[in-house]
Amino acid sequence: MNQKSLFSSKKPLAELMRPKKISDIIGDIDFSEKNIENLQSLILWGPPGSGKTTLARIVSENSRLSGISLSAVSSGTSDFRNVFSAAESGIRTILVIDEIHHLNKSQQDIFLPHLENGNIILIGTTTENPSFELRPALLSRCKVIVFKRLSVGDLMTIVAKAEQLLGKRLKITEDAKKSLCQISDGDARYLINRIEEVAAIDTEHDLSAKDLGAFIHNKLKSYDKNADEHYNLISAFHKSIRGSDVDAALYWYARMLSGGEDPLYIARRLVRAASEDVGTADSNALVVAISAVNAYNLLGSPEGELAIAQAVVYVATCPKSNSTYIAFNNAMRYVAATDSFPPPKHIINAPTKFMMEQGFGSGYIYDHDTPNAFSGQNYFPDELERQNFYKPSDRGSEKDIKKRIDWWNRKRHESG
Repeated sequence: MNQKSLFSSKKPLAELMRPKKISDIIGDIDFSEKNIENLQSLILWGPPGSGKTTLARIVSENSRLSGISLSAVSSGTSDFRNVFSAAESGIRTILVIDEIHHLNKSQQDIFLPHLENGNIILIGTTTENPSFELRPALLSRCKVIVFKRLSVGDLMTIVAKAEQLLGKRLKITEDAKKSLCQISDGDARYLINRIEEVAAIDTEHDLSAKDLGAFIHNKLKSYDKNADEHYNLISAFHKSIRGSDVDAALYWYARMLSGGEDPLYIARRLVRAASEDVGTADSNALVVAISAVNAYNLLGSPEGELAIAQAVVYVATCPKSNSTYIAFNNAMRYVAATDSFPPPKHIINAPTKFMMEQGFGSGYIYDHDTPNAFSGQNYFPDELERQNFYKPSDRGSEKDIKKRIDWWNRKRHESG
């Protein structure tokens, strides 16, 4: 089995397969040829290999306007100003900017007057959420077109089109084709590049999905530790735990690990979930989560990742209660809204004769000297009414906590 080049004297297969019409683009997008006639500035947002650059090129080539393509990574403010100057001289221009999210705030601002007067039609492509990365003033002057990650069915269509263009069938089984599409993770560009590699393999028999492993390496899962996907996946992880879906929690945990996320970052969020979403319904959840952090610090990767997985399972399957979370927030709001009154005198120690003469510590009852170790005394400031911040649920350990609190409240009322 040998691998040889079929395209040494040709354009790359990805370029040969690039659609020339909007209707040829694989995937569902909210844009058609009619939109080119009344073109407005566009932000094309979607994952890699979903067709953003292709649409930008088709729009630019099929419009009657002059078209210029720049990259936000490699182009500077002077490059943009040169385009603006040409447009002001009467050459209305479509300016395509790849990875527009890399423009800083001041660079984004210089576009505003030119978009406003219509000299420039901006088409920006981005893999990042434009509502986070672009200034509202710029975003309000553009229509956002959302591209979805291509499905396996979409990618299988691309495989068929590639075979038609090549004039031959790829020497791989149907299962191998599906496997090739699955490891492409919705990225058409990655898939086409892999098809080009597969087409160059010289073999007598069709390769199986397992055989492909010798030639094709899995695409790294879509993940950027410093961008949207970082926050999207950790949010999905936390909400899966809150929703007691242990399998989904493990899935998002694995997705983040496969993308290169720091396991300790995930473990810290797990500690947060243990206190915010489980709380006193199972106080051991926090102990388990912190133990997982300590285990990872002791073992490192990959052994320590299993300890975190164990904690994920435990916390996700615990009874849930946010009663402590709500009580804490209510207490903080109450403190912010009331004066800073001192504690009642009877619970302030009186280490000096003067303080004893002033009544500090007078009347304090040592709870352990009372029946059931409960005196029922007031511990709030004298100037404030007693508050009820913590209201335990009927789930997990809080059922017993609730019984104790109800009993204490009855005793307070009786001693009234």
